[in-house]
Amino acid sequence: MVSGNAKAVNGNNQNTRLAFLVVNFGSSTLLARNLAPAVRECRPDVVVVVDCWSGEDERQRVTELSAAEGWDLVSLPDNRGFGGGMNAGAARARQLGATQLLLINPDARIDSSALDLLSTVAAEYPDALVAPRVVDAEGKTWFAGAVLHLSDGATSGRSARLPEATDGIWEWISGACMMLSMQLWDAVGGFDESYFLYWEDVDLSRRVTARGGRLIVVQEATVLHEEGGTHKDQVEGRGKSGTYYHYMIRNRLMFATKHLDAEGIRRWRRASVTNAWAVLLQGGRRQFLHPVAPARAAWRGLREGMALAAFALKNDGSERQT
Repeated sequence: MVSGNAKAVNGNNQNTRLAFLVVNFGSSTLLARNLAPAVRECRPDVVVVVDCWSGEDERQRVTELSAAEGWDLVSLPDNRGFGGGMNAGAARARQLGATQLLLINPDARIDSSALDLLSTVAAEYPDALVAPRVVDAEGKTWFAGAVLHLSDGATSGRSARLPEATDGIWEWISGACMMLSMQLWDAVGGFDESYFLYWEDVDLSRRVTARGGRLIVVQEATVLHEEGGTHKDQVEGRGKSGTYYHYMIRNRLMFATKHLDAEGIRRWRRASVTNAWAVLLQGGRRQFLHPVAPARAAWRGLREGMALAAFALKNDGSERQT
């Protein structure tokens, strides 16, 4: 992974047609708070909001907001998850002539200086997946590059475990905010929709690097992220959502079935309980005052992930993509 240095430019490259892509699921309030001011400041050529179905009231709110702001709305009849929503948004952006894509969460906000830096790097390196440094509301770094440890499937920040990473690492870029050319998007085929939520950005990063592309984090470009703001089932003070626990635990093993050999899958299976516990601890210990919901979600994710791994091993790793 490269930590890029870039000089800002005044506006987008004359030959670049930039599209903002956002997937909405019950997050119209966040869109009004984050996307609307960002679009007014950054003035992208295209804004595509994909609404995954979450109810009539939310559909009406996001429809009215998109009309008022001049956004192109793709209204899906169902909830296709983050990857499925982004794929639908990219397809619409292509129809509208986009050549460069900025994928950003409803709970993230970008300004024009950060956008110019990312756009400059993405234009210079059309084979690159480009990301900013992401900070939380307190200004603390939330993402500045990340790695996947092949020994056990744990993830960490770029520098957290590197001294002990004796079994190899793969680097990846967070889907909270990323930019890439339409050329690269088409080459890798967009997101793998089977993940539904979480790990699809790790998967996309791996497919980019596996075909010879690069990952670039532009440290000078900063984006604000309200982590967890899009989880409807998250209860304040009670850790992360059940959705988070379920898919984070399940999809770790799904990734293994797609990208590792049989021995690698077995290694990750052996570390599954340890990794599931680490995911639960990300929500803090206060949640264990009411442990049933997080434990149930974690167990469901672990059970489904183990089943996927068992199936792949039975078929001698034939599910692998790369």
